[in-house]
Amino acid sequence: MPVTLDLVLDCPPDAAWEAVHSPAVFRAVSGPWTKVESLEPGGFPERWPGGEHRVRLKLLGVVPMGVQVIRLSDESRMLSDGSTERIVHDAGGPVSGPMRVVRSWHHRMAISVAPDGRTRFRDRLDVSAGALTPIVMVGFWVFWQLRGRALRRLAPRWNAQFAGRA
Repeated sequence: MPVTLDLVLDCPPDAAWEAVHSPAVFRAVSGPWTKVESLEPGGFPERWPGGEHRVRLKLLGVVPMGVQVIRLSDESRMLSDGSTERIVHDAGGPVSGPMRVVRSWHHRMAISVAPDGRTRFRDRLDVSAGALTPIVMVGFWVFWQLRGRALRRLAPRWNAQFAGRA
């Protein structure tokens, strides 16, 4: 059973596309519940390129949750209405700590234009944790709802924040 969001965000799709590649936005929508620290030389880049990125997670900035690999790739596809949907895939997952109970991880964020010109943002997380999957999914569902609220709150700023990048 996946955890999903289907939102209309108050920003243009190009700004949302840049936002989902931004470590700063990732940290903002993860907090304050989860603090994220880069394990890459030089810390977080301004924009994540495709490939692997290691981060350390702490619940409420105190409780160690372990290390996670974020393994990004992008794709685009044509929708039936002729518009384009862009998708970021994260096929990484936890590699240490309590989150290691998650055995498989696939996170997808899809960006397309909403009928009014804003962004349709679909966010889907599929995880497996064996017999613990139902318990883990409850935790992710709560986190995804909080994440969705943060996305809606931050999105109006993205057009100015990411102007000229898309």
